[in-house]
Amino acid sequence: MVSGYRNSKVLVTGGLGFIGSNLALRLASLGADVTVVDSCVTGCGANPWNLRSAAAHIGVIGADIADAAMFASEIRSSHVVFNVAGEISHVESMRQPSRDQDLNATAQLRFLEECARHNPGCRVVYASTRQIYGAPRYLPVDENHPIQPLDFNGIHKYAATAYHQVFTSSGALDAVVLCLTNVYGPRMALNLPSQGFLGWFLRKALLGEAIQVFGDGCQLRDPVYVDDVVDALLLAGAVRNLRSRLWNVGGSETLAISAVARMISSAAGAPPPVFTPFPKELKNIDIGSYYSDSSRIRAELGWLPRISFKRGVRLSLDFYRRELPHYLNGADYEPAALDDWSAARPQPLAV
Repeated sequence: MVSGYRNSKVLVTGGLGFIGSNLALRLASLGADVTVVDSCVTGCGANPWNLRSAAAHIGVIGADIADAAMFASEIRSSHVVFNVAGEISHVESMRQPSRDQDLNATAQLRFLEECARHNPGCRVVYASTRQIYGAPRYLPVDENHPIQPLDFNGIHKYAATAYHQVFTSSGALDAVVLCLTNVYGPRMALNLPSQGFLGWFLRKALLGEAIQVFGDGCQLRDPVYVDDVVDALLLAGAVRNLRSRLWNVGGSETLAISAVARMISSAAGAPPPVFTPFPKELKNIDIGSYYSDSSRIRAELGWLPRISFKRGVRLSLDFYRRELPHYLNGADYEPAALDDWSAARPQPLAV
């Protein structure tokens, strides 16, 4: 277990979303004083229910990170900032490139400016994506792979990655970046197909429907369970005297998408997957096979994925079977819904 967060003041952007909420809950369990910021942008996966199990112990601010001056006092007092905010949809980025730029680049730059202004030298951990590499020239993909994104989401996520790097090289911040592969697990937004194929596969299986696989499903992926990603984020926030500032984070197994679909279907007792032609808008931005070389983070931070895909699917299905109504129905959440939380100071969580 990662240590060193007890009584630390921590800020998590995008903290009502999938990865951010899992991170915030873990930090609270470690004894950290946690505040999350989330603008609840439609389609980005924010869900206040994600934090209900520790609502009294986590402060919530309904705000856009582009307006970080509104919560400058939280930035100023934070020992570590975990920057998980952003849009992840590749398809939506192609439909609305300006929206994706606003969410993933412009807002990030404004947020980092405020971090540098109010808490110079602060450790900032940014959750980037493997999408910055585009279609792999070789496998597994390491951190030296050329940057060649195929969609606007990858371009804007790389811009944000570069912002973090420049603020660090200039001495204004102490930022590190994790390039995440396909993350899955509890608290994914099952109502949003644009939030990744793993969430949509889980949704279909939970409803007892056949998972639809585009193409032949031979593309390879290395899915990583969200608890393993949280471990990596916590290590990146805690370790000092770093050799590197950017690491790939991938799963322990390389699986064909067709195998992923079959494993989820079987575990859920759903019908076998069906295979259909690729829609044109998806085929044009498909990267083919991808899996990560995570040896750098293993060597430098001691991180290894612990959860096998089979176990991770079982844990995910168990969670959603208990909580499904809160993740299935497609509700969008507005900042106003957070007012009852924002007014109260979080209480320490007994650990």
